Amino acid sequence: MRQQPEQQAPPVQRLRIRYAKRGRLRFTSHRDFSRAFERAVFRARIPMAYSSGFNPHPRISYAGASPTGAASEAEYVELGLAQVVDPAQVLADLDEALPDGLDLLVVVESEGGSLSDRLTGSRWRVGLPGAGDLAPLVADFLARDEVLVERMTKKGLREFDARGAVVSLVPATEPTGAVLDLVLRHTVPAVRPDDVLTALTKVAGPDAGASLGSGAPLLTRLEQGVLDEMTGTIGDPLASP
Repeated sequence: MRQQPEQQAPPVQRLRIRYAKRGRLRFTSHRDFSRAFERAVFRARIPMAYSSGFNPHPRISYAGASPTGAASEAEYVELGLAQVVDPAQVLADLDEALPDGLDLLVVVESEGGSLSDRLTGSRWRVGLPGAGDLAPLVADFLARDEVLVERMTKKGLREFDARGAVVSLVPATEPTGAVLDLVLRHTVPAVRPDDVLTALTKVAGPDAGASLGSGAPLLTRLEQGVLDEMTGTIGDPLASP
């Protein structure tokens, strides 16, 4: 009979990390980031706890990853450690081991509960180079009960309501084009900023090209955390409950 694998001890400390994806690193996929992060953990000699089983792996949990191509100031990951360490030292060591553009911002001890459960909304900045005044289009979109869009997912082509996930959408103009301040509640399936742009294109109809500009959208997640449905604000998921 095959010998049973050694059972690993549970973590003695859990750390939660906020990090940013900036510059060219916004084009890294979640898989690319996870590989880079695990290499950085190894180089920084972080005392990781490991899972049990025939193929133990470091206890790293990723939550709420942004889509490939989007920059972000609010990405989160949780580590399970085999020793108690100083969070400030982990921040310094890991940040030095990661490539420029993947930048650690905060490291704190976990106070329990699920990190994913505290990521219920996101605030985005959507830059639209060459776009004009979007106020009439945004008003038309917000006045609708639903706007259905389609996107290919792991389960195939799915149709879902992009309007229902939008908490707020505020347009502004800049010298280079238009900017949207977008707050999304996290839903299943997830509605992304590009889904909202698809919905705006659908609402605009034949005039979509002129309205939304010709340049590639510039997506940046500014905040991610606990959505307050009354105010539309995003709370810090690393703060005490």
